[in-house]
Amino acid sequence: MGDVLELAGVSVRRGTKTILDRVDWSVNEGERWVVLGPNGAGKTTVIQMVAGRLHPTSGTVTIIGEQLGKVDVNELRPLVGLASAALDQRLPMGERVLDVVVTASYGITGRWREQYESLDTDRAQALLDVFGVGHLAERAYGTLSSGERKRVQIARALMPDPEVLLLDEPAAGLDLGGREELMAALAELAGDNRAPVIVMVTHHVEEIPPGFTHALLLREGVVEAAGPIDDVLTPQNLSRAFGLELEVERHRDRFSARAAGAGARAGAHVS
Repeated sequence: MGDVLELAGVSVRRGTKTILDRVDWSVNEGERWVVLGPNGAGKTTVIQMVAGRLHPTSGTVTIIGEQLGKVDVNELRPLVGLASAALDQRLPMGERVLDVVVTASYGITGRWREQYESLDTDRAQALLDVFGVGHLAERAYGTLSSGERKRVQIARALMPDPEVLLLDEPAAGLDLGGREELMAALAELAGDNRAPVIVMVTHHVEEIPPGFTHALLLREGVVEAAGPIDDVLTPQNLSRAFGLELEVERHRDRFSARAAGAGARAGAHVS
């Protein structure tokens, strides 16, 4: 299978600061990737580049066979669905939820005078139903909870039937219930062989949905490890990336991590 996304020798610098340093990474059809690392590791910068919204200082970025800088990004963007906090701030709070999703067909963030066919509105409603928010279609977007808005955003990102779905910290700011509802929806999506390639950024291994196949681990703009998820998310790799000795467990396809010996120390304090 050919690469859907590829970074080759990619560096990003802002003044004297290096944000990414000679990153090599490739994503193939059918894969579901999590991009993980501490604050400042360069995770969001990677997402911005593979979304066609940021060019590297050096190296090459290839998106669905097209090299960034040698293609009209407006032609690429319908093929790459993006859900992020930055997009959330640009969506009109008074917009009807159904229109928030359907306007992605035109790559816009607010309905104006454009006309949509019933196939468009039917698809938007079906996507909202998939993520458990179909009953909110007539509500104003700004009245939704954080968790509901996250799921509407993912439905919107899927509206143009993209080849790649990018999720930048989709569980950030959610309470436990909201996170678990989102994880269940993403697990279902990850298990659907008709779904696009998925790349999700997170800080926490607990936010990785079941069904994700690969992981990219970053630290200070450098690739610490990349490959099949079980090979990457080891205590050794995560400890190096986060600068702390960690214990990692996997239970029913969900990961968890904590500082080594934390349970024993907590027990000592309780007693």
